[in-house]
Amino acid sequence: MIEIFLKTLPFFALIALGFQSGRTGFFTAEATAYLTKFVFYFALSAMLFRFAANLSLSEIFDWWFVAAYLWGCGVVYLLATAVAFIRGIGLQEAAVEAQCSVIGNTGFLGVPMLVVLLGEAAAGPVLMVLAIDLIVFSSLITILITGSRDGRMSLAILGTVGKGLLRNPMIVSIALGLIWSAASLPIPDVANEFLGILGAAATPGALFAIGASLAGKSAERMSVAAWLSFCKLVLHPGAVAIAALVLFPVAAFDAAVMISASALPVAGNVYILAQHYGVAPQRVSAAILVSTAISIVTVSLVIAWVTPLL
Repeated sequence: MIEIFLKTLPFFALIALGFQSGRTGFFTAEATAYLTKFVFYFALSAMLFRFAANLSLSEIFDWWFVAAYLWGCGVVYLLATAVAFIRGIGLQEAAVEAQCSVIGNTGFLGVPMLVVLLGEAAAGPVLMVLAIDLIVFSSLITILITGSRDGRMSLAILGTVGKGLLRNPMIVSIALGLIWSAASLPIPDVANEFLGILGAAATPGALFAIGASLAGKSAERMSVAAWLSFCKLVLHPGAVAIAALVLFPVAAFDAAVMISASALPVAGNVYILAQHYGVAPQRVSAAILVSTAISIVTVSLVIAWVTPLL
């Protein structure tokens, strides 16, 4: 456990450095926004394309893997939604809270950290988790909120979802990488070197940006934030573990990566969606802040637990 904790500590130390830089004003909110944009559209996209271009679809996609992850997510998603309804809140806020309970920071934290900690072979399963989160659950929250406001489902909602996916550089870079791989095209040495240099900026840049963005977030409504953090850091990896290790025939290594990815703290893109739709952004902000702080310990515990499966 201590060895795993020491391996994860540098990643969280970079987050802490970004947080302190943001808190002191050395790194302004505007600077954070531009750094995040650089990582999102350039560095992380280069990393994801390079990973995907060196993998085949068969190495990434597995029906049992998808079924296990969706089962684990679905159980926690429904539980968080039920608790929200019991507390008397509406569908839109319940959808946002449910999103917090299952969507981890796979893009900015999971891809850089888990590939380093678990090895290059972890890239495929991590990309699969990221793709499911982006395609299934980002679409689901859009459909639920928009449909709730319109009072009905329509083709216009599906158009909004489709445009959102096509504009997401993470989805685009993974898809283009897989297309490149399927065409059996080698990446030219110059291009590969370029992607390697640019992609190497994703890890420190993403972690620093996470910390700097957290500096502007508040921890209001701590009871709700604590509940959502418990869902994300404990219930989510627990449910995914039951699905991957007991209910579905998922390969041991892939299960270990899936469980580790599910233990990540609440993703920043949930806050972006909440702010965009004007639904409980402060609640999401608190959940991100609290879950990220606690995950310094819980992520290490989960990775230490699944290490024998590797």
